[in-house]
Amino acid sequence: MMNEAQSANGMTCEACTVMCQRFGRHRNGLRRYRCPQCQRTYTEPHSRVLDTMYISRDRAVLALQLLLEGNSIRSTERISGMDRNTIMSLIVKAGKKCQRLMDEKLREIPVRDVEVDEIWGYVFKKEAHKFKHEESNDQIGDAYCFVAMERSSKLVLAHYVGKRNTESTDQFIARLSLATSKDKYQLTSDGFGAYKPAVKSFLKKRVHFAQLVKVYASATDGEQRYSPPEVVDALPEVVMGNPDPDRICTSYIERQNLSIRMGMRRMTRLTNGFSKKWENLEAAYALWFAYYNWCRVHFSIRVTPCMEAKIEDHIWTIAELIA
Repeated sequence: MMNEAQSANGMTCEACTVMCQRFGRHRNGLRRYRCPQCQRTYTEPHSRVLDTMYISRDRAVLALQLLLEGNSIRSTERISGMDRNTIMSLIVKAGKKCQRLMDEKLREIPVRDVEVDEIWGYVFKKEAHKFKHEESNDQIGDAYCFVAMERSSKLVLAHYVGKRNTESTDQFIARLSLATSKDKYQLTSDGFGAYKPAVKSFLKKRVHFAQLVKVYASATDGEQRYSPPEVVDALPEVVMGNPDPDRICTSYIERQNLSIRMGMRRMTRLTNGFSKKWENLEAAYALWFAYYNWCRVHFSIRVTPCMEAKIEDHIWTIAELIA
């Protein structure tokens, strides 16, 4: 139980109005007190991490920092001393808070060049390994994260986790529409066909849209399993407006995909760190993109993407991110 009536030497019992005695510490490290008459116990005034968690803020920040630097949940458990279930609960709660932050802050951002792409992952098991009774369950199997990034500021404008289909593409482009201003800008994607109707529905007359269609060589023996096929050509295709041919590019968003796989253990290939629940993957993505936008200094621009985009004036800490 918490009590705001705290003196310099201890705490006073609310019921008996007598000075309480020290009674050990709470599991989050705060001092506890007990009334010598009614045996009622009190804890020093404090606020819970993410409103509900009993762990200290320093331990929460440490755990999130380890996860955002590519550690697995079990290695984070060994280093921080926190239980893995607590860590997973922390990811989900922090991810939801970060998603709300991005939904609030990333609105009508002026942009010039936007690149979009999808990165493949999976939840619980790969799509080809699903049993017959699991085929209709969209919460397991392949999970694609659609990502939109502004080329000059490196700001991640929008993302959406779903299947690689028309419905998910529509949801993603709708989020991008809310995140960008009404001023016209150039948009580049890969050759995925669902982008054309989605962009025409949600971004018509607002973008100069082009696709960079890659031509792949046929894989040699052994390559199709562990290596991507070789790209032999990339053909630009104008879809809408008048895009600048020199700016039809997806290199920056593809480099972002590499950062995701390096910074999120569950997205590292050929490991057992993959997500077991769809909710966990969505939260991990939201946490990563918020950290990338607000906290991580980008090497090429020397500031965070939010500072470069004039959204913030300082580098955030992880503690600020989850405050």
